[in-house]
Amino acid sequence: MFEFMFCSMLTILPDYLYRRYGQGKRIGKEINLYSMWFELRYGIVSCAVLTISLITVIFYYHPATTNITSFYRTVTILPESPGRVTEIMVKNFDVVEPGQPLFRLDDSRQKAAVEAARSQLAEVEAAIAVGASEIAAAEGQVSGAQGALKQATDELETRQTLLDRGSNAVSERDVERLENTVNQRQGALDAATSNRDAVEAKVTTLLPAQRDAAAAALASAQADLDKTVIYAGIQGIVEQFALAVGDFVSPMLRPAGILVANENYGLRYAAGFNQITAQVIKPGMLAEIVCVSNPFDVVPMVVTEVQDVISAGQFRPSDQLVDVTSRAAPGTLTVFMEPLWPEQVKPIPPGSKCAGNAYTSNHDRLAHEDLSTAKYLWLHVIDTVGVVHAAILRMQALLLPVQTLVLTGH
Repeated sequence: MFEFMFCSMLTILPDYLYRRYGQGKRIGKEINLYSMWFELRYGIVSCAVLTISLITVIFYYHPATTNITSFYRTVTILPESPGRVTEIMVKNFDVVEPGQPLFRLDDSRQKAAVEAARSQLAEVEAAIAVGASEIAAAEGQVSGAQGALKQATDELETRQTLLDRGSNAVSERDVERLENTVNQRQGALDAATSNRDAVEAKVTTLLPAQRDAAAAALASAQADLDKTVIYAGIQGIVEQFALAVGDFVSPMLRPAGILVANENYGLRYAAGFNQITAQVIKPGMLAEIVCVSNPFDVVPMVVTEVQDVISAGQFRPSDQLVDVTSRAAPGTLTVFMEPLWPEQVKPIPPGSKCAGNAYTSNHDRLAHEDLSTAKYLWLHVIDTVGVVHAAILRMQALLLPVQTLVLTGH
């Protein structure tokens, strides 16, 4: 409407003034309802062409959208294992910090496992302490076996010498018996040595390994016990937290609530613009938004990022070939904006439905580039017509309560 009224001032009005004062034709006489098209055809055609051209320029270089919202991240509050609630540390709408406990599950089974693992570790450590005595006893057995072997060996050597000299005091039978005794005591020494080596291996290798395994089991049991207390992983606000002592929560069947993250809370807005604006919208462009939750406040924004891809082309491999015609609906160009003054968006709840405009600015080009006269005037026209879109946005802000509450009945 604004565009038509402006263009009619430049086309239909001069045509009428010429007909009225140049040709003397009057409204209601020569210019009436039936002859209006013939008499003012040049002005009407020029107005239609100029209005369409102006609207095209405005909406192309200063694109608008009604799909703007501030997304926020939510984290489901879930335990790692199912259990029954025994204690609740926070309430709904509380602001929590990372690492703050939220609620506790029944931990009797985990505590019993911790005590069992701790007892097993103490038992292994006691066995290691006793192992030093076992090593000493095994060393004693080896020393005794070595002494007995030496005694038998010496006696065998003495009797063998006497036998070799032909003494009647020693018989071959006695020598054979002593040889058997030496062999037995050598076997006893070997057994004592093997026993000592086994005890040393047990104390230095087996028991430390069992101690490490018991310590790992204790750490695992302690970790399971720690998991019975559910902590906040991020800073945020607790929402839909309706737990009561005795409730059963499960990571698969029933979450405990939702944690709304405070990171970039309400400061980053996502807008979906028509694809035709992909060559116009760039990071650094200024924009304005109006939200339903705060209709009379126009918030200045700046474009910080333009998504490189359009979601309409996304696909996931499956057992069916993708038919391009099934993606007939065009996707939008996703643009991210942030407020120039963050305090202005504080009254706007995150997730609000908003509309807005983005404005092309050629100020830097006009100030620093050497442009031709036609290019200079064209860039001035582009920057100037943005005022029309800004005025339309402010009119939409004024009419938004009427449209929402009266016309739509919501």
